Amino acid sequence: MSAPVPAVRPGTDAGTVPEEVLRARAYLLRCVEPPNRHLVALVDRYGPVEAADRLRRGAVPDELLRAAAARRGTDRSEADLEAAAAAGARLLVPEDRGWPSWPFRSFAEAPRADLAPPIALWARGPGEIATLADRSVTVVGSRAATPYGLNVAADFSATLARRGVAVLSGAAFGIDAAAHRGALAVDGATVAVLACGPDRVYPAAHTGLLERIAATGLVLTEYPPGTIPGRLRFLVRNRLLAALGVGTLVVEAGARSGTKRTAADATALGRPLMAVPGPVTSGMSVGCHELVRSHQAGLVGRPEDVLEVVGRLGVDLALPPQGEFRPTDGLDPRVLAVHDALPARAAWPPGRIGEAAGVGPDELRAALTELEDRGLAEYHQGLWQRPARRAGP
Repeated sequence: MSAPVPAVRPGTDAGTVPEEVLRARAYLLRCVEPPNRHLVALVDRYGPVEAADRLRRGAVPDELLRAAAARRGTDRSEADLEAAAAAGARLLVPEDRGWPSWPFRSFAEAPRADLAPPIALWARGPGEIATLADRSVTVVGSRAATPYGLNVAADFSATLARRGVAVLSGAAFGIDAAAHRGALAVDGATVAVLACGPDRVYPAAHTGLLERIAATGLVLTEYPPGTIPGRLRFLVRNRLLAALGVGTLVVEAGARSGTKRTAADATALGRPLMAVPGPVTSGMSVGCHELVRSHQAGLVGRPEDVLEVVGRLGVDLALPPQGEFRPTDGLDPRVLAVHDALPARAAWPPGRIGEAAGVGPDELRAALTELEDRGLAEYHQGLWQRPARRAGP
């Protein structure tokens, strides 16, 4: 006699999700390539368990039946759950308390049919995506990033992570990796969303990086174990990055960069889009400049600008950039006129200075006294001049 099936698989949300729900959603994830609004509608109407049963029997609309034709006859849900557990991953479902319901709500209002929410997500790591997404930024950009772009992505991500903003990206070469590493460098939260199964690492060169992310943050994917990455799957994955981030930041993008797909998804989902400018001579900044020029993205030049967009309303405001302080800052216009009239290589009597500045005797005396107090004027035997420049120690 076989052992009884546990009510809840280990690693799920505190024992609140029934095993049959996990199996149903795991089955649906494998049966139909995401995104599929017909499948989402079926689950919304009947619930995951009955939706899975209807799909097995073929009692679903023709469009969905065609999409599931190659896989619906084989139920690999149990094997997928076991393979994921062996890789340290768990299945996160909408029935979990930690499901990002609020970020994914935007899919319902999206004008494009390809912007459908995921049926479930495979998750690896201690982070809770619902909490992390509440204060987050998605950072994307070119794989063939320049040193400028890599430095910007790492610096912005580190600064934002230090301020409690979770950094989301796709773990690819270039900007993605720099963003993750920037957040990790300051022990900040970072989330990687993949286009392959939870038991696979892509790119393979980022095995160590993904292990570091999974140790403290979160690695997410909607593709079942064993799934290999593909060009279309990267594009599909991008909608999750766009939805989960409070805003999306494009650091570098070429004229035909795939990053522009994430930017388009973010716009369609109602997320604020930001872009970092670059040298006008750099082909890797053409996409960013076009996004700004066409008014699709706001221009940001500092991490503080990004924080103002994705942070707390009325709290995380970016102060105006502070220029270089000058000793004459804050002087009254007439006092400044007297300062400008002071000779640098000679000394003049007050009358000549007043005439040059166009200031009367009483105002001149007050101005010279203020300038002397500030160290901006020197008096020598009835004559005034600017202080002599002294060499440093």
